Amino acid sequence: MSDEPGTPDAPAGSTGGGPNGPRPEPLRFFGTSWVHHDGGYAARRAGVAVGSLAAAAASCLILRFAYQGLQIADTGSFVTVLVVVMFAICSALAFRNTWDRFGRRPDPDRQASLRGLLAIGFVGSLLAYFFRTLIEAPGEKLHRAEYEEARTRHERRTTRRTGNPAKKTRRH
Repeated sequence: MSDEPGTPDAPAGSTGGGPNGPRPEPLRFFGTSWVHHDGGYAARRAGVAVGSLAAAAASCLILRFAYQGLQIADTGSFVTVLVVVMFAICSALAFRNTWDRFGRRPDPDRQASLRGLLAIGFVGSLLAYFFRTLIEAPGEKLHRAEYEEARTRHERRTTRRTGNPAKKTRRH
């Protein structure tokens, strides 16, 4: 781990022993460029938006091939409708879960229990990533709030008091 401030391998709130205070937590694809919106932040956001939308479109194309496979196999309309509804519901739930994860830290136990559902609804997760990238770097608002809180705590701890506390008058 590096002791330089702002390195991407340090979690939010860590000081690394230096006087500069807490370091921002890196975001996937953005590193710590989200802090000051520098280092190609706008280009990265555009690239992530295009990439996630392209991945969602490619995924839909693959799902279309799977749907055609069901029709060729002549499994019947019940199975076809069941598969389509399953992917639609799982995608909607994955979208909502991914969108909520950008605003608060996820519960690891809940994430583990939803792993299968999120894998089936991967298109929803990709679309949530796309739409969030249009607003900000996904997770930026949460990380910024945590980083600002850590900076405030650090500043309170490191501010020097004026005067000698031993000379403070005590009331009995």
